[in-house]
Amino acid sequence: MSVAEKVREAPAAVDTPRRPKRVTDEQGRRIRVWELALRYLLLLAVLALTVGPFLWQLSTSLKGPTEDIFSSPPKFLPSDPTLHNYERVSETIPVWDYALNSLKVATANVVTNCVGAALAGYALARLRYRGRKVATLVFILAMLVPVESIIIAQFTTMRDLGLNNTLIGVLLPACIASMNVLLMRNAFLNLPYEIEEAAYVDGANAWQRFLRIAVPSVKGTLAVVAIFAFMGAWDDFLWPLIVLSDPDKFTLTIGLNYLHGTFANDERLVAAGTIIAVAPLIALFACLQRYFFRGVGEGAVKG
Repeated sequence: MSVAEKVREAPAAVDTPRRPKRVTDEQGRRIRVWELALRYLLLLAVLALTVGPFLWQLSTSLKGPTEDIFSSPPKFLPSDPTLHNYERVSETIPVWDYALNSLKVATANVVTNCVGAALAGYALARLRYRGRKVATLVFILAMLVPVESIIIAQFTTMRDLGLNNTLIGVLLPACIASMNVLLMRNAFLNLPYEIEEAAYVDGANAWQRFLRIAVPSVKGTLAVVAIFAFMGAWDDFLWPLIVLSDPDKFTLTIGLNYLHGTFANDERLVAAGTIIAVAPLIALFACLQRYFFRGVGEGAVKG
């Protein structure tokens, strides 16, 4: 009997209907359709509340002078997109000089926070000495102190040090944040002690264990610290406004304030300046997002 005849004589396979795949959560429990739809609706609502204002500012910055930005109903997409508003920002204020000053402060803030928070966090988590718990408590209490309550003391300290009207004076008070120190401490606490004990047996000292074992294991948390430090320095407005008096040393947040004062009715110009200020933050997060989400788990608060 040929193969073709065997195939003809074989009983036809019964077509069994396939069951739709169940949508389950992390615990394996089934999620109903209406619950799934409700979750997506909530996510879309949160997305609209968070991303919506930024997209509206971007749309406003691309609208021409003849286009009405207060039309009813509002038009989200510009009818004739133009980059002329960004050129006007650079003509109105030295925006790129201000951005360079902000970049200097933010970059230095990232370096000092990453280095200082890593060193302090490692000392609080891995080294054994008297008073370690008290030192940890001091960092926790420092987070509870409002910045506004100590800003006068910070100003007088910078004045006594001769650092008023300097970028170093802007950088120094926030060069090592207590929040970043605690993040690094919790990240180092999650590392197994057996690895360091093996390195200690092999003759590695504290610096070698810190640089070759501990730091490479917490790169994600370092990325979180870098993002927080950059955002804090880049977006800071009150402290640079108090310390700086020379317009040549203004940061971007202070410089953009002139757009509000001089051209209060030109929302297109203000929107263009806002996009210039926000763009570096988006670029930084896009570059470090893979390390950011991994670092949130590394530096999770541990009891």
